[in-house]
Amino acid sequence: MNAVKKYLGLVWMAMAPALIIFLAWQAFEKISAASAASKANTTLQWSIILIIFIPICVGFFIFGMYAWYNEYAHLPESSEEINDYEEPIV
Repeated sequence: MNAVKKYLGLVWMAMAPALIIFLAWQAFEKISAASAASKANTTLQWSIILIIFIPICVGFFIFGMYAWYNEYAHLPESSEEINDYEEPIV
């Protein structure tokens, strides 16, 4: 199962820039195909779409990177396994 997680991390890392390129390409096509009267509205809509989805795609990439580096190899099964506090070195 860890191998599946690892290779799906590659899928996430490859999909993130592909999605950004696809969205930018669609935005360019839709804005250039818009009439002069609706060009400002179309530009605003696609600007909002890009502003929202680019950080989501960056999150996909980071998630895939963690999966590729086996950060999800062992997930805690109970709350006793979670150690958020580290003892200071004296």
